[in-house]
Formats: sequence, C-alpha cells, structure tokens
Amino acid sequence: MPMAAAAIMGGSSLLGGLLAGSSAKKAAQIQADAQLKSAQLAAEEARFRPVGVTTRFGQSNFQTGPDGRVSGAGYTLDPALRAYQDRFMGLAGGGLSQAEMAQQQFAPLQQGAQGLFGLGQQYLAQSPQQAAQQYIAGQQELLAPSREREMAQLQNRLFNTGRGGLSVGATSARPSGAAGLGAASPELEAYYNAIAQQDAQLAAGAQQAGMDQARFGAGLLGTGGNLLTQGYQGQAAALGPYEAYLAQMKQLEALGQQSLDIGSGIGAKVANPSGAQSLYSGGIAAAGSNAAANAYNPFATALTQAGQNPAFGRGVSNLFGGSNVAADIAAYPAGNPNATGEYSNPGYWT
Repeated sequence: MPMAAAAIMGGSSLLGGLLAGSSAKKAAQIQADAQLKSAQLAAEEARFRPVGVTTRFGQSNFQTGPDGRVSGAGYTLDPALRAYQDRFMGLAGGGLSQAEMAQQQFAPLQQGAQGLFGLGQQYLAQSPQQAAQQYIAGQQELLAPSREREMAQLQNRLFNTGRGGLSVGATSARPSGAAGLGAASPELEAYYNAIAQQDAQLAAGAQQAGMDQARFGAGLLGTGGNLLTQGYQGQAAALGPYEAYLAQMKQLEALGQQSLDIGSGIGAKVANPSGAQSLYSGGIAAAGSNAAANAYNPFATALTQAGQNPAFGRGVSNLFGGSNVAADIAAYPAGNPNATGEYSNPGYWT
C-alpha cells in the first residue's frame, strides 16, 4: 500500500477518534449541567417559605435576602399585651427589691439558731452519768436544811423524854466482813430509814434526769436547725412574688410568639421535600438517558470505521497508483496466515 494511502487511513482514524472524544466531552458537560439544574430545581422546591401571620396577640415578621432566603425572623407583640408586660415589669422590680431585703429580715432567726446551738452544746457537754451525779448533788443540797432541822427536833424530843441514850437494833458484822447496823433508838432508825428511801428515789430520778438532759440538749440543736431552715426557706420564698410576675410576662410573650410559630409551621408544610426528591431523581435519570445519544457522533464513527476498512484502503491505494497484487500473492499465498495469524486481504483471493 502506498504511503499516501496509509497516511490517509491513519488520519481518518485519528480524526474520528478526536471527533468522538470531543463529542464525549460535550455529552459529559451536558449531563453535568442537567444534573446541576435538577439539583437547583429540587432545592427550590424544598426551600423553606415562611408565611406572615397576624393573631389577636401579635404579628410575625420575616425578612428575606436578595436570593430569596430567609435572613431574619421576629414578631410584634400586641400593644395591649405590651402594656400589661410593662406593668408586670414594674411589679417585678418591687418583688426583687423585697427579695433583696429578705436576708436582713430573717437574720433574727439565724441569730436565735446560733444561740440554741451553743446552749444545746453546753447541755450535751456532760455525759448522762455526770448529769445524774449533778442532779443528786443538787437535790441533796436542797434537802440538807430540812434534814438537819428534823434531826434537831428528834434529838430534842428524845432528850425531853429521857431516851436520849437508848440504843437498840444493832447487828453483827456481815459474812463479807462489812460492818453491821449500828444500834440506835427507834426514832433515829425511822429517821435514817426515811433518808435512805429518799436517796434511793433520788438515784432513780437522777438516771432519768441525765437522759432528759441529753435529750433536751439534742432538742435545742434540732430547734436551732429548724429556725435556721425556716430562715433559708423564708429567703427563698421571698423570691416568690418576683418569679410570679416574671412568669406572667413570659406567658404574655408566648401569646405574641404564636404568630411566629404558626407562620414557621405553615412555611414548613409549604416546603415539598418529596416533590423535590422526585424532581431531582427524574432529572438525574433523564440526564443519564440522554448521555449516550449526546455522546454519539456519526462523522466520528464513519471516519473511524473507514480508517479500519480494508476496502477503503484498497480504494485509496488504487487512487494513488494501485496495488502490487503479484507481490501480495507471493508474500501471502491463499490459505496461509500472515505474521499476525490472520489471512491477508481475503478479498484478493475471491
């Protein structure tokens, strides 16, 4: 085959490949533009579109930028409700001032609690046994004058009756070695027996007195704690009026905010995410369907196939001086494969 014919066939294949590549690139750009457009349409369909709402208590306000997107939102409270809020605001200021004075007002409770704490600790500083001993000592101090008076009167009676020296009722030593009872007159024995009974009663009462003192001391501490708690509770309760006024202002604000909430809710319902998804899916599918058609270039296909067609090559070869058939037959006899394993130009042997 002449060099000119080979160059023409190679150029045809190259030109066909370039045209095919250009068509593929253009098809890819068309598909990308279609996908972008589908995404833009879907985003627009799903875009949040708030709706202005006016209620008895307020009016919503939405601001949008040049691109149509919401850039701000708010609401205007009804003037009457705003006037109520201002009045509650004044009351709230007074309630807060009252709460600030609560610490000073409840200071006496705290001081009283501290005093009870100190007094209770004094009572609890002694053990019940020490308190019992102190109780007995104190009672005997009270009984001592009357006992001495009774003893003097008894001795005077015995002396006047001439029985001052009478002593009976003595006992021997105990088996343990302790001394027995001394002898005395019946009157003295009765006197000492009465004193012994009183001391026994004092001992029983002393034990109870010791436990009572411990409970009393603990009670003082508990009472002090209650006073301190009441002081703290009073200070916390002093915020009640302020909190009540503040709650009323919040309720009025919530009534005005309803217009903003309703407008936002309607805007959310107006947005169509399912429709946006359908638009996007449909656009993507359409772009994919047209991709193959957009990439097809008949001229590129014809040139590429022509460059690969042996008949076209022979025609071009004949156009530029014919072909050396004898040389081809000598080089590739009929039925013998060429170096590539294929039969060379089977058209020659037909």
